[in-house]
Amino acid sequence: MTEPTIFRDPDAMRNWVLERRAAGERVGVVPTMGALHAGHVSLITAARETCDRTVATIFVNPTQFAPHEDLAKYPRTFEQDRARLAEVGTDAIFAPPVEAMYPAGFSTYVEPPSVAASLEGTIRPGHFRGVCTVVLKLFQIVPADVAVFGAKDFQQALVIRRMVRDLALPIEIDVRPTVREPDGLAMSSRNVYLSPDERRRALALSRALAEAAHRVASGERSRTAVEQAMRAILEPEVDSIDYAVVAEPESLECPARIELPAVALIAARVGSTRLIDNRRLD
Repeated sequence: MTEPTIFRDPDAMRNWVLERRAAGERVGVVPTMGALHAGHVSLITAARETCDRTVATIFVNPTQFAPHEDLAKYPRTFEQDRARLAEVGTDAIFAPPVEAMYPAGFSTYVEPPSVAASLEGTIRPGHFRGVCTVVLKLFQIVPADVAVFGAKDFQQALVIRRMVRDLALPIEIDVRPTVREPDGLAMSSRNVYLSPDERRRALALSRALAEAAHRVASGERSRTAVEQAMRAILEPEVDSIDYAVVAEPESLECPARIELPAVALIAARVGSTRLIDNRRLD
């Protein structure tokens, strides 16, 4: 097992990638905030299948957290992450200090695209501004051929795809399916916050999405009816619901009549932990 090369300095990381690409190698990058689980590993594996070299970034980005959110307690497990990345053959890790990404006097931010306005954009004002800014900066520091993201963060992946298109960034975006626990819970770094009872109750999210898929597959096209069915499953189990909607998958608009393909999206709190999940409806 070869240990990945660890970079803290943006210039050194960029030079490493450019040297590989100049040698004709295809480079993939998987941006993460660490606390890696099997879902992240699946993204690294996907990148390795299509690339000669794979880079994982580990950076807990402060600009995408609101003051009341969980930045301070977000799990930071670098040594475990490094070992896990080594096991799956990651070539390099970019893990910069905050001051390397946001030096003194930093004041330039990316205005996110229109698909960032609803759902997470409404519940978490400023979140996608921070996401777009850090992702664009990572793409500048790690100028890879392809970046691999997971579909669990459906709106985030859509926002990033639109940013790449709108700003003509020379990178391919590859979005891979959500990885789930055997009982259906979507893998998330925040699952470690859940108590055993909360972990059980969190299964309501995947059950509600399955019910939405069943209703639509059975011919239901009323958005209100499908969303009510999702809430009927969620409300007895979760502590609050931020949204449980059926939307058009490219605009995230929510017309009264469901036209396929569509996507069902949920954000809810179980205990103090905020969880998100989604399911394509085809």
